[in-house]
Amino acid sequence: MQVIKVDPRSLKENPDDARRAKSSPQSDALLLATVKAVGIIQPPVVSPEFDGGNGYIIQAGHRRVKQAIAAGLEEIDVLIVEAADDNGAMRSMIENIAREPLNPVDQWRGVERLVALGWTEEAISVALALSLRQIRKLRLLANVLPAMLDQMAFGDMPNEQQLRTIAAASLDEQKEVWKANRPKKNERADWYNLSRALSKTRMYAKDASFGEDLRQAYGIEWVEDLFAPADEDTRYTTNVEAFLGAQQEWMTGNLPKKGVVADVNAWGQPELPKKAERIYGKPSKADHVAMYLDRDGKVQSVHFRMPEEKKGGAGSNDVRDGETSETRKPRPDVTQKGQDMIGDFRTEALHDALARAPIEDDMLMALLVLAFAGLNVRVDSGANDHVLGRNRFSRHAARLFSESGRFSFDMETVRIAARAALIDVLSCRRGMSNSGVVSRIAGDAIGADGYLPNMATEAFLLCLSRQALEAVAREANVLPCAKVRETRAALIEQFGQEQLVHPVALFAPHPNDIDDLLKAGEEEPQADPDNGLADDGTEAGRDDLDPTVPEIDHDETAYGIAAE
Repeated sequence: MQVIKVDPRSLKENPDDARRAKSSPQSDALLLATVKAVGIIQPPVVSPEFDGGNGYIIQAGHRRVKQAIAAGLEEIDVLIVEAADDNGAMRSMIENIAREPLNPVDQWRGVERLVALGWTEEAISVALALSLRQIRKLRLLANVLPAMLDQMAFGDMPNEQQLRTIAAASLDEQKEVWKANRPKKNERADWYNLSRALSKTRMYAKDASFGEDLRQAYGIEWVEDLFAPADEDTRYTTNVEAFLGAQQEWMTGNLPKKGVVADVNAWGQPELPKKAERIYGKPSKADHVAMYLDRDGKVQSVHFRMPEEKKGGAGSNDVRDGETSETRKPRPDVTQKGQDMIGDFRTEALHDALARAPIEDDMLMALLVLAFAGLNVRVDSGANDHVLGRNRFSRHAARLFSESGRFSFDMETVRIAARAALIDVLSCRRGMSNSGVVSRIAGDAIGADGYLPNMATEAFLLCLSRQALEAVAREANVLPCAKVRETRAALIEQFGQEQLVHPVALFAPHPNDIDDLLKAGEEEPQADPDNGLADDGTEAGRDDLDPTVPEIDHDETAYGIAAE
């Protein structure tokens, strides 16, 4: 065998080469980048021509020769061997089949060796035609337990986020978790549960309102995420208690006039003082501010208004004879219980219509987009550790995969999954599950009114005031009786075989509610330099409406109930 230098353009291709299929553009680009950066590391194997010519035939290394030409190299080293009887056909076959790419662990060891020799990550990235992010991901393996590395060497790799979580834990913590979750022989590791057991809540410096003084006082040390994008502040601490304590002290020391520090409920919403009315529009000077910590530990603010004190006490001279100091409030047309029942009626009718009503595909897609505007829907960025709704919607997404785990579906499967997802999201019930006006728009669009139940029942009619009950009776051509219970009985009898739907239960929303929805999508709140609030009283850049407080205007409809 002999190594000589030749012009790569003078080499001839072997007609018996086993590799006939074209290589991918990506792999060619990778090889070209390495040739340009460090040249050809392993010389191609050539043999003299059979016909006695002066040229050489390539036995192994066709791609290397091709990319050397593309890189503009004038000369390359080649290894000369005697031509085999089969013109190198068997050698070519073995060379292509036996070759195996480096596993990630070996790649990491190679990268670390290059770093030790003075190569920068950027230079390694260029030479190997790998992204800088991939090089940094490989370098995470330096912090991984050796037993886990052995598993990864088989090609069983966690995803990047899981690898980051594992690498951030101490070796002692990794050893303990690996012992409890070590896979059996020839099985894949459960990287999801491994990383979950090692995960620690991170509180980020970018979310901190406190300054350097409180950081030092609470002993908070920022840790730099070396593998995050360089243009972002990714410092964090896992000392959650100290972070929240510093945030709490900052709020206490920076409360505005008429401000209070509020606790949060199980849904992460602030607990306002009793009888307080939350303000969603621009607050007035007389309104109060409640500051609280959200689930990410960030300081948030909301405005609220307390009811005015009633004038004229028991001894006041303003109270006339025979009058009380407080005017008795009239009973609403529909009680709170009645509103709850209407919410249930609408929700069940909406879900029934979504499951059974004919819905065109374009309407189905429009409803899916509309559902994301619901008050009960929250979508977090991928940077957050918690993702609300992931478990709720995973079963719908599962419909779109085949038994072998491939993303495969037909249009009918998509329709079924879309309907099921909409049923899971859209709700008219009062409380946290309320989707707001979007659920009523959806119900009106698909004709859900036709799925409402008969409301001529004792339970529902008991929720109506006398005035509202008599209005329903007149509309149904039922003569109101002297006693309310007799009017109810007459209505129940009248609609024993028919359908009574109270007008306030119909899905069509009030035009003002639609206008508010459209305005909310057009407005871009301006930050307040004093307290970081937008014009609507929420944190700048967030739509943080509280779905637990429905706004009711008793003058919006004939029967006294506004859109829920």
